[in-house]
Amino acid sequence: MPAYAVLGAQWGDEGKGKIIDFLASKANIVARFSGGNNAGHTVINDLGHFSLHLIPCGIFRDGVMNVIGNGVVVNPDDLIEEMEVVKSSGLSLDGKLMISERAHLIMPYHVVLDNLAERARGNSAIGTTGKGIGPAYSDKTSRTGIRAADLLDMDSLKTRLASVIEYSNAVITKIYGGDPVSLDDLYEKCKIWGDRLGSYIGPTGKFVNESLDNGGNVVLEGAQGILLDLDHGTYPYVTSSNPTIGGVSTGLGIQPRHISSVLGIFKAYNTRVGSGPFPSELLDDTAEKIRTLANEFGTTTGRPRRVGWFDGVAAAYSTRINGYSSAVITRLDVLDGFEELKVCVAYELDGELIHELPGGASALERCKPVYESLEGWDSPTEGISDMADLPEGARRYIDRLEELIGCPISIVSTGPHRDQTIMPESVI
Repeated sequence: MPAYAVLGAQWGDEGKGKIIDFLASKANIVARFSGGNNAGHTVINDLGHFSLHLIPCGIFRDGVMNVIGNGVVVNPDDLIEEMEVVKSSGLSLDGKLMISERAHLIMPYHVVLDNLAERARGNSAIGTTGKGIGPAYSDKTSRTGIRAADLLDMDSLKTRLASVIEYSNAVITKIYGGDPVSLDDLYEKCKIWGDRLGSYIGPTGKFVNESLDNGGNVVLEGAQGILLDLDHGTYPYVTSSNPTIGGVSTGLGIQPRHISSVLGIFKAYNTRVGSGPFPSELLDDTAEKIRTLANEFGTTTGRPRRVGWFDGVAAAYSTRINGYSSAVITRLDVLDGFEELKVCVAYELDGELIHELPGGASALERCKPVYESLEGWDSPTEGISDMADLPEGARRYIDRLEELIGCPISIVSTGPHRDQTIMPESVI
């Protein structure tokens, strides 16, 4: 009856897609519990290169049910498009995909509101993906959201839409000066969504809990990262959901007792997309070198990712919040050939040495990284699948990251393909 949580341990983009696809070979269910199509999980396998934004990363494994939980906000148009991409690879989704009836929908007016609000912020823009994620969660909180189950009752849906869209259009037109969204057009779109998605909508909480009670293995798929968490991230430059371990129970409706281990996914360096403090950020040729080698551009937005050295202060904070059973290091091969590597081991804040992530964005902006230098390695690590075969410098680097993170490192990724992975001990 174990469930294994896989969480982004930094600012997202840590390589969760590959790791979840890798672990899914031993799972009955892969269940996504938070975020929306602002996520971009990359999976590379024998069928090709896939960027998944809503469909869980177990979709390419035989016999695995992929669940979109109630904590996810779903853009039906994007989901349908993604389903078609998966089908075009030769896979059937029948019996492999289930959408929670309680999952909230991202409506066209959410996307409009997201972009208008971000534009209005001007220089104070948060750096959202513009996908409507925040407004959808806001409607969920204000109890005016539309859920997947509503697509199964079109008669009552139109009445609800008429009430909701009146308010949204008032905000769009009177506050932002935008164009209103048509109720009739939206209702027709909802009918299409119901026809295309209705057979996939169901009681996912009941399904996942019954599987766990019967001894099934469930991989819990996180989106974004701990440092983007609404409560525990670098607020206000955060996402609108809880990608922390606490979001698992609320986002899937499963009991905490079922969670047997928590895997934190860390890049061998740090990246961030969008605005907000980033103490170890590099603004030199080294950043550009890493960005180019690793193709560090947002899977969802296409924006160049900000790049920095590994931040041990943020890593320790991440572990304290989530209680990782073990950690995963991805993109180790990107650092091949660097003569010197640095890791941030502390911050200097207003002349004082600190080892804790400040809670205020302004304080974190003032933090200067205190670095420790490590010798790099010349031999390539790409494709290595045994820890003993790593160059000595790479092993020392992993050992130091393990100390900073504060938990054992159980998996090391040495390339983008699922087979380019070191797993010295069984995680599932």
